[in-house]
Amino acid sequence: MLQWLFKKIVGSKNQRELKRLWPVVQEINQIEQGLQGESDDALRERTAKWKKLFATFHDPGFLGGGPLERAPREALEANLEAVAERFARIGEQFPEFDADVPSGAKLSGMGDDDLRVAIKSAHDRWLGIQPQFFEKEQALLNEILPEAFAVVKNAARRLCGQTVNVCDYDLKWEMVHFDVQLIGGMALHHGRIAEMATGEGKTLVATLPLYLNGLTGRGVHLITVNDYLARRDSEWMGALLKFLGLTVGCIQNDMGSDVRREMYQCDVTYGTNSEFGFDYLRDNGMARDKSQQVQRGHYFAIIDEVDSVLIDEARTPLIISGPVARDSHQYDQFKPLVAQLVRKQSAMCSEFIQEAKKAQDEDDMETAGHLLFKVKLAQPRNRGLLRAMEDPDVRRLIEKTELSYYQDTQKTALFALKEELFFTIEEKAARRRPLRKGREFLNPDDPEAFVLPDLAEQFSLIDGDDSLTTEEKDKRKQKLQGAARPRAERIHNITQLLKAFCLYERTSSMWLPTTR
Repeated sequence: MLQWLFKKIVGSKNQRELKRLWPVVQEINQIEQGLQGESDDALRERTAKWKKLFATFHDPGFLGGGPLERAPREALEANLEAVAERFARIGEQFPEFDADVPSGAKLSGMGDDDLRVAIKSAHDRWLGIQPQFFEKEQALLNEILPEAFAVVKNAARRLCGQTVNVCDYDLKWEMVHFDVQLIGGMALHHGRIAEMATGEGKTLVATLPLYLNGLTGRGVHLITVNDYLARRDSEWMGALLKFLGLTVGCIQNDMGSDVRREMYQCDVTYGTNSEFGFDYLRDNGMARDKSQQVQRGHYFAIIDEVDSVLIDEARTPLIISGPVARDSHQYDQFKPLVAQLVRKQSAMCSEFIQEAKKAQDEDDMETAGHLLFKVKLAQPRNRGLLRAMEDPDVRRLIEKTELSYYQDTQKTALFALKEELFFTIEEKAARRRPLRKGREFLNPDDPEAFVLPDLAEQFSLIDGDDSLTTEEKDKRKQKLQGAARPRAERIHNITQLLKAFCLYERTSSMWLPTTR
């Protein structure tokens, strides 16, 4: 009763939020009415003005490392002129920033080494002020939000009656943003979830924060659920964004690397969660140098059907692989070892089956359940296990034991159980995974030779090291990739051999005898 009364007086959180945003909606509509008398070019000039403002925070392209040492005097002077122009604009946003960079007539009296020192000094100052850019950009975006949203709404009004070609069909534009859509756009800009019923225009809502954040020039992504919607929305809503002077791209499944790179350079890029995810994996796990990467960074993203993408789709992991060299020497080297490994595990499972029968006879069902579950992890097609599971009571016992292991969120007991085996077989995922005991058998001196390093984590540490130049970071990444490639090849060969041996055992309807 008290809670109901409190909500009646104060209102729910949603009602309070709507009440807070309503004055901004009125301001947007008021500005939009004033824009109706302006020309199309005047509307686009606002886009150009804002893009120039946010370009202030982009890297001016400092010369560094080898290029700086080898650069001729003309290139050094041109670099300092560009830096001086950019620093002058940064000084307008940060009055306390030391924007003094030699330019113009001052350069003629400086030697080449002095020019290089000036560039290095400017770069150090840039790195010092750079952490403040994001906060400043966000403040500027919030400041221009009412006017930017009004510009988008007014552009939609101007497009009314015009024809837009969408997926090879002509559609007549008949959309202007309603107040509820303006509220939805503000919610998306602030990183919140905007829940709207079918038909309320979620696709049009996204154009508001896409335009606003696209002004930064850092690349904005709209993530949707399939290629058709990505193409449709990039052509349909893209007409509005292009009218205002932004560039719009779309990532499709059959695109090559060069086209993808071009699409990612656009102000706004549409695509599916899997395409964005696979491009990220290729860039950070398979690209040998920066020229092979297609993405340029991650600044702002809007997710369409967020429950589907972040919950349903996220349950299926993105697995990517590339061509691995087939080394016949490695196959010959590992084949007898893997054969022995499979035989040892087969013998171990036979012992588990015998011990489980003994435990059953002694009415120790808990021990029997643990032993049979270990066999299921190690050899799910073991004939003794399959024969035992014909008994419904035994099947329920194994299921109960399995459930007890998976109920632990940390899976500590499950991991400990698996470490007693040489490898596990995951039938649903079609994976054979050598565990530590198996790796020690294959290579007692270096078991970690069969473990792939976490390149994404190591790349992240390198990217976060501000003491390294971009060139040094790229070299370290290439070195890590080079060191990981032989490991990936070994792991690939081992897993393929395990798969072949396990498949042979299944198709022959017999496991290798324990006496071998």
